[in-house]
Amino acid sequence: MSGGVKVKICGLKDIANLDAAIDHGADFIGLVFFPGSPRHVTVEEAARLAKHIKGWMVSKKVSVVALLVDPDDVMLEQVIEAVSPDMIQLHGSETPERVWSVKERTKIPIIKALAVSSESDFNIVPDYEAVADWLLFDAKPAPGGLPGGTGKSFDWSLLQGRSFSRPWMLSGGLTPENVRAALGLLSPDAVDVSSGVEAARGVKDPAKIRAFLELVKGFSV
Repeated sequence: MSGGVKVKICGLKDIANLDAAIDHGADFIGLVFFPGSPRHVTVEEAARLAKHIKGWMVSKKVSVVALLVDPDDVMLEQVIEAVSPDMIQLHGSETPERVWSVKERTKIPIIKALAVSSESDFNIVPDYEAVADWLLFDAKPAPGGLPGGTGKSFDWSLLQGRSFSRPWMLSGGLTPENVRAALGLLSPDAVDVSSGVEAARGVKDPAKIRAFLELVKGFSV
């Protein structure tokens, strides 16, 4: 693998950090629509951020990702109308049937997040490979906890030797300090970071964003 790993910076809420992420090479920007998250944005806030991101697209190729957790059709329509996302990330307990339904309804590429803590968690992957455009592997949340953005990683070796019919992202507890170790072990198509580039919970740090992107983009083995 050369320096071709893509990077998703998730949970951005302000223009300064958006600019830091895009200027230093982010491929995906994740906007979180989940009120329980410290990174939650309203539809109105997201519309403003998405418009700013689109302004970069003359010089940079970047995709707006709308992250939703078990959304109903009304929420989907609100987000799509206001934000016009390039991709939708389903980060809840959506079934393969629901993923297919969302994809058919919206005609927008789908990233499906799958929670991992043991070998058995991969048994459901083929069903999601059949309907999603990307897979994202994240740490399994604690009961009643946030579905993502917890800063916790999982045993990366569970992914060693596995191949998938869809491109996939590695997520969960990645930081500027450990992302190279992850890339030395695995060959994801993309890495996804949120809490690992924050100065405080829900508050992104432009310097950490820059460091993370430079480490990934400069990585080669």
